[in-house]
Amino acid sequence: MKVAYKKGTAGSIRRPKNGLVRRPAALLAVLMSVTVPTGPGGAETSSAATFTNPVLTSGPDPWITQLDGVYYYTHTLGNRIMLWRTGNIADLAKAEKRVVWTPPAKGPNAHSIWAPELHRLDGKWYLYYSATASGFKDDKHRAVFVLENSGADPMQGEWVDRGRVNTAHAGIDGTVFEHGGKRYFAYSPYIGSDSGLAIAAMSNPWTLTGPESVIAMPDKVWEKQGGRHILEGPEFLRGPKGDLFLTYSASACWSDDYALGLLHAPAGSDGLDVKVWTKTAEPVFKSANGVYATGHNGFFTSPDGRESWIIYHANPGAGMKCTSARAPHIQRFGWSDAGWPQFGEPVASDTPLPVPSRGR
Repeated sequence: MKVAYKKGTAGSIRRPKNGLVRRPAALLAVLMSVTVPTGPGGAETSSAATFTNPVLTSGPDPWITQLDGVYYYTHTLGNRIMLWRTGNIADLAKAEKRVVWTPPAKGPNAHSIWAPELHRLDGKWYLYYSATASGFKDDKHRAVFVLENSGADPMQGEWVDRGRVNTAHAGIDGTVFEHGGKRYFAYSPYIGSDSGLAIAAMSNPWTLTGPESVIAMPDKVWEKQGGRHILEGPEFLRGPKGDLFLTYSASACWSDDYALGLLHAPAGSDGLDVKVWTKTAEPVFKSANGVYATGHNGFFTSPDGRESWIIYHANPGAGMKCTSARAPHIQRFGWSDAGWPQFGEPVASDTPLPVPSRGR
């Protein structure tokens, strides 16, 4: 749920439970300034090899797509969609950026442009975003829409409006994933006064086909904080053993208890079968270490493919609710021996962390 703006070595290496690599301070000092390839042209630039969270001072509903060593970033701006591009996530604040789409003055996708996601599908670029019809502010007039760009560079070329995804319910926070050679769409439908999670198959990147399965509704106490019963922001994650995972944000975004939950389906499962999904009893990622209201996440890998990373938004203090003060954080996470993600706790702000690995 978004309101108002929002949604809007030298020495040994230890690997703690949250999957982050803790390197000795001396090594971090050596890494602080190196030359790395950045940008689509592969130009070299002197850039920090560590970073601290948040990576921007504002950025509700953040999203990163990493492709061929280039990071494309976006977040909720409310009245437009902007893309950032950089070869080093430590430089996000200085990254190239461009507004790639503004909504029409009137129509079903005119207002409250939330939660954009950039995906590369079938050799084209697609932007999925939530929007509200002009003249309305209620949930019944919110939906997920799609933009398409056939060019190689998402910062250039024409973005074609492919319209509303034909979901069975009004809803927000659409995303796509592929499993078993098929493409699926997940989103947060409004069902009565609650928000749940639903999945459907896709015939193309903007059209659903066949039945839509509601795989989860808010039934835990920690999913009902802030005065609303909400599951939103679904994001697919494939486990190393073939398991299917779906993270989601639980409770109202204006609550400090906004946190990530996790759904699991065994390897080989049919994701449209409601019975294959099980929900963890407790949040898998929540407020800690001075970082509050952690939610609306995404996933990406390091350029060398060796590391798994999570991006999420959070507030720097308690009681800050659901505003543009929410800022993007990223951190590495690991996997258990059983093949489950281990997110650990949010890393405290201003803690130096190594940038994603680029290999040797």
